[in-house]
Amino acid sequence: MFTDTHCHLADKAFTGNLSDVLNRATEAGVSRFIVPSASAADFDKVSALSDTNGIHIAFGIHPWFAGQACADDLVEVEKKLLAFPRAWVGEIGLDFYDKALTEEQKRIQIDWFQAQLLLAEKLIRPVILHNLKSSAVMLAVLKESGFSRGGIVHAFSGSLEEAQGFIRCGLKIGIGSLLLNPTAKKVRLAAERLPLDKMVLETDSPFMLKDSVNEPANVAAIAEIIAEIRGISVDEIAEQTERNVAQLLDF
Repeated sequence: MFTDTHCHLADKAFTGNLSDVLNRATEAGVSRFIVPSASAADFDKVSALSDTNGIHIAFGIHPWFAGQACADDLVEVEKKLLAFPRAWVGEIGLDFYDKALTEEQKRIQIDWFQAQLLLAEKLIRPVILHNLKSSAVMLAVLKESGFSRGGIVHAFSGSLEEAQGFIRCGLKIGIGSLLLNPTAKKVRLAAERLPLDKMVLETDSPFMLKDSVNEPANVAAIAEIIAEIRGISVDEIAEQTERNVAQLLDF
């Protein structure tokens, strides 16, 4: 059995065909899914998935939407978390990929990240972190906040040193669809070298693939690549990564 620890099943790409997507995932051995939100606009769609067997949900304001968010949105995040006691906080974090970002725009992202970390700490919830070109700042915020509830740094693409920094903050490392690109050297090195008990699997469906819609079924292919890189069986990958997910879900 596998878990896709990051898949946007509420996305419009899956409207009308979600049952087929989940059936294909089941056939591939993927039977559990963690579904984050990105903004208040999709909270209700994510909420509606909570009754589907195997789906775990998360609420948060993604850094891409921090600039348009308002104080009421943070109130709404808390309301949703209180209404769904097993929901995580996510997808939250920082994204400094755009070099044209102003310091004010970065500050807004940081403020939202800090506020949602504090909320996760208060409500005892794991987090799902988006991190792009922002590792140093993100690690500083995590340490300054004293966040201790665990979670996942999703779609990891950084260095081993960055990964170790997040691990020291009590987080698991999400290894995902970047591995399907054989030229993605950093993530392949992470898949090879990181302790297996600090790793979880994901797709970031429906995103990450250039010519097709990504699906949770691809977790199986990702696991096969990791097994080949590490020289161990797919069953070993499945057993350990599922133990890792179970630890995170037991909060």
